[in-house]
Amino acid sequence: MSEGPIVHLVDGHVYIFRAYHSMPALEAPNGTPTGAVRGYASTLVKYLAEQQATHMGVCFDFGLESFRNDILPAYKSSRGLPPDDLEPQFELCAELTRALGVRTYEQERYEADDLLATLATQLASRVEQVVIVTSDKDLTQLVREDGRIVLHDLAKGVTLDADGVRGKFGVSPDQIPDYLALVGDAVDDLPGVPGIGLRTAAAALQAFGSIDHIPADPRAWEGVPVRGAARAAAAIAAHRAQALQVRELATVEREVPGLRARLPDLAWGGALRAETDAFFERLGWGGGLRDRIPRWRGTG
Repeated sequence: MSEGPIVHLVDGHVYIFRAYHSMPALEAPNGTPTGAVRGYASTLVKYLAEQQATHMGVCFDFGLESFRNDILPAYKSSRGLPPDDLEPQFELCAELTRALGVRTYEQERYEADDLLATLATQLASRVEQVVIVTSDKDLTQLVREDGRIVLHDLAKGVTLDADGVRGKFGVSPDQIPDYLALVGDAVDDLPGVPGIGLRTAAAALQAFGSIDHIPADPRAWEGVPVRGAARAAAAIAAHRAQALQVRELATVEREVPGLRARLPDLAWGGALRAETDAFFERLGWGGGLRDRIPRWRGTG
């Protein structure tokens, strides 16, 4: 392991949506909805304090569509527009993040997943460890066998290394896109291969490595611990083109153009007092949350 810092990279939208669905409806003095912002702020402050973080970044989706919609127009189409009372809170969450002194990232045509992947890939060889903070199973594909990149699910309090990914899904991190292409992902409107369940997908990938190498001849499946090998072989063969396209969609982009991971940008020296105070005053927040901020810029 490198002697560099531990860098925490947070999937911002995951925790905004979680806060939106768990917090009561709150409003700023001007009537702007703030429930999701308050929940998100509490999550971020708590994490900074508990982890004693020295380096952190938060990644956000730029918009509703990305380059993946050029490949599959229906990608994430069922999500629709965010609720009216949530829409104005996205930018407030980004503003709050910056007021807390944490670097934010977003880029047109790319999702937060791609930014997290690019930053983590660039940082892995230069730091002790990259911790990706998310509950998104797609990002388990970034977990590295050498332990330099792990995934932490805040809600469950679970950190997955490579063995943890295998224990949870039955496949290695680098097989996650193939796995998602076989079983589908309803959250992202990605279809799976009909009739292929979690266990069959994992067993097939354990035996054959990738979708490309899963044979159509059921005789080649001898010894693979699945029910209905002939049916599974036929289904994958019939839907292989679809599965390969879904795998492309499920694979994160690790080289987002122009995105550079700079440790000085990610260094967390504490919250910015003037910006934080102004933000809290504008939203009508009291001092309880402010008092839990573990460090202020310039105070050591």
